[in-house]
Amino acid sequence: MQLNIKVGDLIMEVDTYYELELLLNVLPPYIKESLQGRDDLDNLIEIVLDLGRKPEARFPGNFEYLSDKEVSKDDLKYVTDRVSPFGLDNRSGIEKTLHRISAIKNRRDEIIGLTCRVGKTVFGTVDIIRDVIAEENSMLLLGKPGIGKTTMLRETSRILADEFNKRVVIVDTSNEIAGDGDIPHPGIGHARRMQVKTPEKQHDVMIEAVENHMPEVIIIDEIGTEKEADAAKTIAERGVQLIATAHGNLLENLISNPTLSELIGGVKSVTLGDEEAKKRNTQKAVLERKGVPTFDVVAEIVDRKTLKVHRPVDKVVDLYLRGLIPQPEIRIREGNTGGEIIQNSDVEGLNNSEIQTTDDPEDLYIDDSYDMIDQAKAQKSLWSSKKSPKIYPYAISRKHIEKVINKFNIKASLTKHIHEADLMITVKSQKRKGTGKIKKAYEEDIPVYVIKKNNFTHVEKILRKLFVDDDENNDETEANNDEMGGG
Repeated sequence: MQLNIKVGDLIMEVDTYYELELLLNVLPPYIKESLQGRDDLDNLIEIVLDLGRKPEARFPGNFEYLSDKEVSKDDLKYVTDRVSPFGLDNRSGIEKTLHRISAIKNRRDEIIGLTCRVGKTVFGTVDIIRDVIAEENSMLLLGKPGIGKTTMLRETSRILADEFNKRVVIVDTSNEIAGDGDIPHPGIGHARRMQVKTPEKQHDVMIEAVENHMPEVIIIDEIGTEKEADAAKTIAERGVQLIATAHGNLLENLISNPTLSELIGGVKSVTLGDEEAKKRNTQKAVLERKGVPTFDVVAEIVDRKTLKVHRPVDKVVDLYLRGLIPQPEIRIREGNTGGEIIQNSDVEGLNNSEIQTTDDPEDLYIDDSYDMIDQAKAQKSLWSSKKSPKIYPYAISRKHIEKVINKFNIKASLTKHIHEADLMITVKSQKRKGTGKIKKAYEEDIPVYVIKKNNFTHVEKILRKLFVDDDENNDETEANNDEMGGG
């Protein structure tokens, strides 16, 4: 399969099958023969060769043995003789490809295992956040290993360099973004690449990139040390856009990480006066943000199609430190291009008014398309036939729903798939827009319950009306029947 990539005024071809063949060529012949001819190589993730064990091919969700023969030292030497020398990070590569060969060594520094990771050029991963990078925001990507952070960095480099005509420099510590060898892989487009001699020197190369090459954008894979965090801060202060990844899956990880918390402004302990502590309804010793965050946006990669976007980072961190958990903006990529925002952030609302505790019945209503108002007194019996009704939250904080479910021991669960849902809960603003997901719920006769605001108070009210059978709830339902109305 050939892919055409525009680099400046040139169109460069990337033959993915040819690149895969280059990886197969460094493997012992009996392993290569076992792999050739398979029709599932497009899904191949890595090949694992461990001394004294059968060679494995790993695919999403499963693995297969490639031979009954156990891997020998000669097999491992066959591979290492055909790839680039291993660096101090025990990684190597294959010239003109994105493949990565990682070594496991014993205490005598002898290689006893190899992980041959298949590198691929993937398009469309950045479309979901194209608007964010186009606004010249510095963005930090978080996610577990293998979820696609480096792939997203690579495409971001190409788009910023070729489509936005930016001067882009990649600090490529392990040659994962632009591939092995001196000529960078065409997958990065017109961006330039600076290699790093040893991982310990990454922070020096980051500063060198700014001082010597005048970039408008710097791309960095895996910020993991205090020196690298300090270098990133220095770069941001010079007005350079940063796109980077860091160790950690969640924003909360960074806040509690003393080494990397500087990336989101840092955390310090302060002592409040009696009056201020009373006003905030907190203890006198509290945590506050120390300074300006290095990054404007933090994006958590949930899976290859789903992102949680936290912005603006300064306000998000402030809310976390005050004990509030703002809901992120959730984006889902559909198909190979574009995406949809299925949950809006409530950062600005929480920041301005924090959690509203109003009991105004107009803040809560049930969509009357399914005649739910007439059944308001029997909300619990409505779902009694279901062992565990599945709730599909649309633009609603899942954490709020989970907290209420646990608080009242409600026999219900959440689902990420609308076709599995027994009911949908959404907010009035989304109902008015008539988004595709809400239309689909109507088409499939899934009851849609609508609340005015996405905060804990309103989520608790609707779930109590639906599932909790107590006198207080029934009285409240009766009192509010006349106030409820359809969206």
